[in-house]
Amino acid sequence: MLNTKTGAAFVNRAAVNIPISDYALRDLSLAVKDLFHIQGLPTSAGNPSWLASHDIPEHTNSSVLKLLQGGIKYTGKTLTDELAYSLNGQNVHYPSLLNPITPERIAGGSSSGSAVAVSSRQADIGLGTDTGGSIRVPASYNGLFGIRTSHGAIECDNMVPLAPAFDTIGWMTRSLEHLQRIAKVLLPTQGVKNQTTLRLCVLNKLVESAEHSSAINTWLQKLSDVHIQANAFDAQAFNTSETFRVLQGHQIWQQHHAWINQQKPVFAPDIQGRFTWCASLTNEQVEIAKQQQVRINKYINTLFEDCDLLVIPTTPGRAPLIDTPASELATYREDLMSLTAIAGLGGLPQVHLPLFKIQGAPCGVSLIGKKNTDHELITMAKRLIHENEYALPPAK
Repeated sequence: MLNTKTGAAFVNRAAVNIPISDYALRDLSLAVKDLFHIQGLPTSAGNPSWLASHDIPEHTNSSVLKLLQGGIKYTGKTLTDELAYSLNGQNVHYPSLLNPITPERIAGGSSSGSAVAVSSRQADIGLGTDTGGSIRVPASYNGLFGIRTSHGAIECDNMVPLAPAFDTIGWMTRSLEHLQRIAKVLLPTQGVKNQTTLRLCVLNKLVESAEHSSAINTWLQKLSDVHIQANAFDAQAFNTSETFRVLQGHQIWQQHHAWINQQKPVFAPDIQGRFTWCASLTNEQVEIAKQQQVRINKYINTLFEDCDLLVIPTTPGRAPLIDTPASELATYREDLMSLTAIAGLGGLPQVHLPLFKIQGAPCGVSLIGKKNTDHELITMAKRLIHENEYALPPAK
């Protein structure tokens, strides 16, 4: 049963006045992460100091504009973790945000409010951003479909950046049909090839480490018209989490250090700690991380020579409990980012499928495609879960 105490998902519900050019999306409603600029509305980026130190935008982000022009119903701007620099969905400056499905667990971030708005049926489409997992993680925790698009496929204009070399736009929905409809509006046209048999490469070491590994394996065994191969990709050996964290952190500090030093904003302790760490990164650390990024991407690209999709768990399992100690959350974050970093480092598209539950708490599996095959990725996802979407038993 959905929890209805989710009003904190929205930080601004003022109306917008954008001329409609067609009504293709008139049956859908939209919640927009408060990183996207909308003309005449403030952008807080989840932090009061940011809100106070920036003018009200004069222009609207192009993705938001396209959706509004398509007749979609705008429901409001949604809460984000501070400057989008968290995967928890907790923001000390705003009322607590509740996961509608499992209120005892975190909602996930940083596109937290957009996820909660869709999961609680206050909107059909939750528009957000994904740099290190900010669409994929809340989609998993809230039982939604979600897509992180190929880096650069959609322009990140008129919005608050986090780490531009990794920032992408994405969205969350309650159905793959809605996910695909938005893709047709926001993503450039891409050729979709017809295949009789899909070739899946399961990164089985990552699957076996997940809390819901048995459910993933059961699902894979039920698939038809697929060729499945296993690969023992080792995220720890490739140091995916730390590699991404260093490169992202370096970008973040380059992007925001002047504002932080000038405004001295108040951040939550964990986020303040991350910014402090960003400031400490050395050129040597960054160079080592760049070299490792090349190695990781080279290896992943070789996998795509013999397969169409990579299969990994989106998250290690269920969302952590709200009262999980900060030290445990920090350790969990490393495990989580070892998964999310794979697509992030390569700029690859990734779709989350909310196929499983553990004692009522959502979790799922992800499909990663080659760069700029976003439309094809969604089409293949629809083939794989046809008739099985919600027919599977809960994970044990």
